[in-house]
Amino acid sequence: MDSIEVFDSPGKGRGLRATKELLSGDVLFSEPPFAAVVFDSLADKICHSCFRRQDKLQRCGQCKFAQYCDKTCQSAGWKEHKLECGAIKAFGAIGDNFGKAPNENIRLAARIMWRLDKEGGVMSDMQMTSLDDLENHISDMPEDDLKELKVDIHNFLDYWPRNSKQHRVDDISHIFGVINCNGFTVSDQRGLNAVGVGLFPNLCLVNHDCWPNCTVILNHGKIELRALGKIELGEEVTVSYVDFLNVTEDRQRQLKMHYFFDCTCEHCKGHIKDDLKMGGKEVDGVKVPEEQVKEVTEYSLQMLQKMDKARMEGNYHEVIKICRECMEKQEPVLADTHIYQLRMWSTASEVLAYLQFIDEAADYARKMVDGYNKLYHPCNAHLGMATMRAGVTHWQAGKIEVGHGMICKAYAILQRTHGPTHPITKDLEAMRMQTEMELRMFRENEYIYKSMREAALKNQPMSMMNEPMAESVKNLFRRQKK
Repeated sequence: MDSIEVFDSPGKGRGLRATKELLSGDVLFSEPPFAAVVFDSLADKICHSCFRRQDKLQRCGQCKFAQYCDKTCQSAGWKEHKLECGAIKAFGAIGDNFGKAPNENIRLAARIMWRLDKEGGVMSDMQMTSLDDLENHISDMPEDDLKELKVDIHNFLDYWPRNSKQHRVDDISHIFGVINCNGFTVSDQRGLNAVGVGLFPNLCLVNHDCWPNCTVILNHGKIELRALGKIELGEEVTVSYVDFLNVTEDRQRQLKMHYFFDCTCEHCKGHIKDDLKMGGKEVDGVKVPEEQVKEVTEYSLQMLQKMDKARMEGNYHEVIKICRECMEKQEPVLADTHIYQLRMWSTASEVLAYLQFIDEAADYARKMVDGYNKLYHPCNAHLGMATMRAGVTHWQAGKIEVGHGMICKAYAILQRTHGPTHPITKDLEAMRMQTEMELRMFRENEYIYKSMREAALKNQPMSMMNEPMAESVKNLFRRQKK
């Protein structure tokens, strides 16, 4: 790789730095997974080879567990599934395991070890670290996690075939530890939903910063590390392991709990933008009293918990009722950048759009994006995705001027964060061209445009938007630290 190299990062251990000047949107490296598996919860909904979501999948005739789009995907996945197939079949015949497959961590660990046995720890000249050199952080794990680790190792030993090379428990533990803190979620073909977990050795070398200069996306089965702006020669390349839309204290807690380190980045040291994320509203130059802000903040947290519960239960009308009740108290008191209010606007816009209350959904989506623009890095992928969703909602509501503007802005962001070949960027390009054409029509004759739009909707009503997910792919890092 001619644009980056491994170096000793002060206070962080090994890291990567630029060996030449890089510009926004540049791809520093692209890497296929060393190994990857589908999540347990989606094992019968996702192809185990291409990771596409399909309504009808063909099940492996031997293990009855692996699912594929068709014979082509099954043949393509056979290299990884060959040893796994017999092991799953044998595991499912053991006592309490009858008819079951091992969990995703065990399946991933086994795939990694089979590949290590066959090809070694470094797959090519492009791989900058071996798996042996990655930190496992087992010594940092809390007691409950260590108990889970011991259970996984016990089940792994039941799963691992007797005719495969046998390994020491320490070596097996190391692989589980590496997965625990270096696993990276694998998304579906459009990059919208997490469907599995994989291990990407080069990505494991990229250190964290809460305001990073790079982002990571999955594109056509490979992860890409992309520059968010200009990176100078010798500058360390970083990504964010957690969402910046959390206050410093919460980010620090997440990083310590999952990745076992204390972040010392400038945004953490200076608590940058925390005042906006938890701030009160200012009316005619007068700020709302802190006690009132604190009271509504605590109330909002309780309502968010209720909302999440209703959403998990699929009770979307109750979700909207909770949102409206909470927003009525939030809006006179909290700043438009307060993260609890932003969460309410985000959920309300998504669920209202799903329930086909498009005009109201568009209003909340606009408020959400306005707040995000004041908090996120201007090239943040989350900001780009949120702007895209808001633009589509405005477009569907017939607000073509605002919708087109948002779609164009989202397209500019995702060109850098996802690249021009990513399926989402291609979708956005098509939307941008369509809305541009409609906008010209609207400006030439607003009445004819609206009449044609109403006729089109009458003949072909808007299809239901995707059912809102309880958890989006906000944080692709499952657990990460070297």
